[in-house]
Amino acid sequence: MNTELLSWGQIIARILTQFLPVWIALIITFAVSIRYKRKLGLYGKLFDSPVGMVGFMLVMFWVFTALFADTHLYIPEFRWGRLHFPGIDIMHIKIITMDPIAQFGRVKNPLPGTPLVDVKDGQYAYFLLGGDHLARDVFSRVVMGARRVLTIAPAATTFAFIMGVTLGLPAGYFGGKLDTALSFLANLVLAFPVILLFYLLVTPEIRNTGIPVVLAAVLFIFPVIFFCTLFNSRFFTNPPKRNLYVGVTLVIGLWAYFGLAFNLDPLGVWSMDPNLLNVFVSVVFVNSPTVFRIVRGIVMDLKARDYVAAGQTRGESAWYIMLWEILPNARGPLIVDFCLRIGYTTILLGTLGFFGLGVSPESPDWGSTIDDGRKLLSLYLHPAITPALALMSLVLGLNLLADGLREESLKD
Repeated sequence: MNTELLSWGQIIARILTQFLPVWIALIITFAVSIRYKRKLGLYGKLFDSPVGMVGFMLVMFWVFTALFADTHLYIPEFRWGRLHFPGIDIMHIKIITMDPIAQFGRVKNPLPGTPLVDVKDGQYAYFLLGGDHLARDVFSRVVMGARRVLTIAPAATTFAFIMGVTLGLPAGYFGGKLDTALSFLANLVLAFPVILLFYLLVTPEIRNTGIPVVLAAVLFIFPVIFFCTLFNSRFFTNPPKRNLYVGVTLVIGLWAYFGLAFNLDPLGVWSMDPNLLNVFVSVVFVNSPTVFRIVRGIVMDLKARDYVAAGQTRGESAWYIMLWEILPNARGPLIVDFCLRIGYTTILLGTLGFFGLGVSPESPDWGSTIDDGRKLLSLYLHPAITPALALMSLVLGLNLLADGLREESLKD
């Protein structure tokens, strides 16, 4: 049995090797994007900004890490009459070296490069970045933590943006009592300290009150409303196409809605466990008022433009003007804010995990991993520093990406 620790040079070399699928994906992404950047609109212009490219590289590094952390695409065996398909393993890519929630070895807080005790066949032999107080592999927990963060943060931010846009457009366009009422509700939510509001919404006791389900029932219906209104306003003069698009939106949207909000999907495609629902609803509820205020302010500025007056002269409906005239011209600031808001959400998710209010106690999310490591920070740095650096690099990448997008959007 090998008892010699790996040197830092060996550790770095092994880590770089584990991330080989990520390096390949980054090279391909950059090569294709730079080659066709003049045809890719604002995304292509991002590669004219050094700051934007650095931010994009950091973000995509963690996106590909989350994607390839432990990807196993498999078509299962099935029979149909005399036809027998034995099943096939399409792709199996694994960056992680160990099960991120399993406990290995007999030594707590093993140092980076520590060999694993009693290695079995096919098992990775070293703790590349050490282990925590339960002898769980820090490297694998950080890698899988990226998947957890990049599953929740962009999706929740998207829901928050759809809700904010759906309410912000009419508030800014029509004004009056509607604007007053919606602005009052938004200011009411924003008046609470964000961390305190999160703490109240994600505590386990709140689940027994039914509040998360009620909030989910209200918040999750907005994407259905938004896309139905979008297609109806665009294809109002073409009933067959309108009915097709609205019908597909209703079928898929309501299917997802009842599955996510009420766990009533009979096929099991759309579902959320109670802890994830709490966190998801909290992120959407807290972020939506800020998005609403941003959209409202932009619409109040843009509704006086000539192209809006031209649409009104042509007899276009108010929702057509809002969704197909004003909203596309507001995309620059909204895209920038979307990137920044994913970063804010990432920090909030890390904060919740740090306070033990994450998705689940054993979850390998970065916040809970930092909390596990900080208890012995004076003795062992690696369990807390590694996930903290991962969190910092992702948020830094999102901020730099937003700066690059802002820089390029101002040139339009």
